[in-house]
Amino acid sequence: MTTPPPLFLRPTITCTLPETAMVMAAGLGKRMRPLTATRPKPLIEVAGRSLLDRALDGVAAAGIEHVVVNAHYFADQIEAAVKSRQHPARIDVSDERALLLETGGGIANALPLIRGDSFFTINADNMWIDGPVDTLRLIAARWNPDEMDALLLLVPLARAHGYDGRGDFHMDGLGQLTPHGGLKVAPFVYSGLQIIARHLFDGEPAEPFTMWRAWNKALAKGRMFGLSHPGLWFHVGTPASIGETEVLLAEA
Repeated sequence: MTTPPPLFLRPTITCTLPETAMVMAAGLGKRMRPLTATRPKPLIEVAGRSLLDRALDGVAAAGIEHVVVNAHYFADQIEAAVKSRQHPARIDVSDERALLLETGGGIANALPLIRGDSFFTINADNMWIDGPVDTLRLIAARWNPDEMDALLLLVPLARAHGYDGRGDFHMDGLGQLTPHGGLKVAPFVYSGLQIIARHLFDGEPAEPFTMWRAWNKALAKGRMFGLSHPGLWFHVGTPASIGETEVLLAEA
């Protein structure tokens, strides 16, 4: 008897992917204590799989050929986890043992390892579940270097599980972003995933600074855009959020 076709076939997106994804895994994870007393936050498990593995799984599923992972806190554990992983792409570790460089400084330090004029960055403490199509390919299909220096995946505030802030950005009908600006609530939260142009970090020293130094350059030229995530998203920031996320994952 012939097996019937599946009721739902996941659509694919034809796009040009950035060569490199950088997974940000160097943070101290202070809000995750006491779990981070003996291990780095990216190696904490949610539903039996570490946050780092979940981020790398997403990269592998999209077909990205090269990954950079930065490491500072318990850097040896991060390196060991990367080496033990069966991953189809090359994974390089950007060493920040001497000094924690924050998000922007971490990218500036890793720039010699990063390939291409643009690349993904992924925060290891955020988890996403794809919507109808692969999330990273969805971002890549929207990326337009002729008009963009940064393209952020955003989550509507009402669907930002585990997030306890007031939102990060306003987004107009064309996807152009305006930061929170001190208003009571902004409707979108930065998911921790983006494509960003390499030149925003040209000439920047490997010193501690946040992503906002690069973002402000893009904002000043009207070249910072967003894309609303159609799937699920979780910020895993505290021990309590692990159980909450596992419940939501089971429901999903």
